[in-house]
Amino acid sequence: MGSVIEFDGLKEQLKKVIVEELNLEDIDPGEIDDNAPLFGEGLELDSLDAVELVVQLQTHFGVEITSMEQAKPVFQSIETLARFIQENQG
Repeated sequence: MGSVIEFDGLKEQLKKVIVEELNLEDIDPGEIDDNAPLFGEGLELDSLDAVELVVQLQTHFGVEITSMEQAKPVFQSIETLARFIQENQG
């Protein structure tokens, strides 16, 4: 049961990092849907945000994304991002 709480905590932490580090001033981290698209109609992030997100993932979570092919499925939503981090940390 503990891993569920950890996973939810990871998603909350991710939302805070995205809002703070990408300067999304009009967005409350708690209002971000776990399955909403990060790019396009969801959070409306762009390619510059993607580059910054790669840096923040390495800084805050110690995981690396090495190619755009790898990034596409990972950057679908908070849910897919958290799953990637959980699978690749440590």
